[in-house]
Amino acid sequence: MQEIAIIGIGQTKIRESWDKSIREIAGEAVLAAMLDAGISTADGLFIGNMMSAMTSHQENLGTLIADWIGLQGKEAFKIEAACGSGAAALRMAIFAVSSGEMDIAIASGVEKMSEVPGSEITAALATAADADYEAVHGLSFVALNALIMKRYLHHYKWKHEDFAPFSVNAHINALSNPYARLHNKISVEQYQKARMVSDPINLLDASPTGDGAAAVIVTSKSKLSNLDISRKPIIEIIGSASATDYLAVHDRINPIWLGAAEKSAKKAYAQAGVSPNDIDFFELHDAFSIMAALSLEACGFAERGEAPRIALNEDIALTGRIPIATMGGLKARGHPVGATGIYQIVESVQQLRGNAGETQVENAKIGMSQNIGGSGATIITHILKAD
Repeated sequence: MQEIAIIGIGQTKIRESWDKSIREIAGEAVLAAMLDAGISTADGLFIGNMMSAMTSHQENLGTLIADWIGLQGKEAFKIEAACGSGAAALRMAIFAVSSGEMDIAIASGVEKMSEVPGSEITAALATAADADYEAVHGLSFVALNALIMKRYLHHYKWKHEDFAPFSVNAHINALSNPYARLHNKISVEQYQKARMVSDPINLLDASPTGDGAAAVIVTSKSKLSNLDISRKPIIEIIGSASATDYLAVHDRINPIWLGAAEKSAKKAYAQAGVSPNDIDFFELHDAFSIMAALSLEACGFAERGEAPRIALNEDIALTGRIPIATMGGLKARGHPVGATGIYQIVESVQQLRGNAGETQVENAKIGMSQNIGGSGATIITHILKAD
């Protein structure tokens, strides 16, 4: 792939934004990224979003947001890949720049989820599953993940409490992230006593939703000389890959193995010329604690069935072998689903610029992010490097 650089990042705090529309939330993040990059225009805009039609009664987001931020006349599209929509939008921006069609492209993710009842959000999230063979039987998204976790616990003989470190770690890391939704430590005891949502997933296994947007701006490294970005380190995208699995969990050869994560990670490693041993931190898709474990295994950071062990050994902490959720992850930063993949990239850039504050990973040079759409059906992996 052509050498691609990230020159600007922006994000909003994840919260319940009753006072702002979806265009305003997205606009804040994009304009912040443009300010960070020192640009006043771009050639195209790609908006990652999953459920704007259901939660905001609004489609055609690309044009809506381009109009709002002053990019009238530019190409602009909404990109949808369920909870992986954010990373999918970045893939489209990378394609546009790599092809030469655009010099500068903006990838943003936005979701507004607070203004509709919880039951409607549950129904909307279920559209990421197979409507004919899963959702029609009343399976919610959390129920699908609960079935996967139940099978994992049975197959590998772990106890539910062994997953506590994933949530505890995320909450610790979110404390100093001003954009995170949750700013409270949790204990193993609190994790064990948390209200059950869908056995074995309890409230502290699951990430909170919310309203939020994030944005990144990309260009080719060959164009950097035309831009005034000397004040910031260059962050290069050295790997970008996507893969799919069967949409319905019951169709998969092994329901407790993320085949699409394995495929996309291997492709990204090959593009970047690195291995799991070279990755300094991993912004994984911990929508549920079971997904954190499965991602670590599929991407080569733990053997099959051994991810809880590396969490219990604190290998996932900021000073551990493979730090994860360094600024709270989905679990504590929050999960505005269509925006999550871009939040992961923004946080990776912060780490690689050395701007992650109290959760800075020491000597971070190469970071990886992975965004999951559905219960493992669409998985997009990006590897970033500080130049």
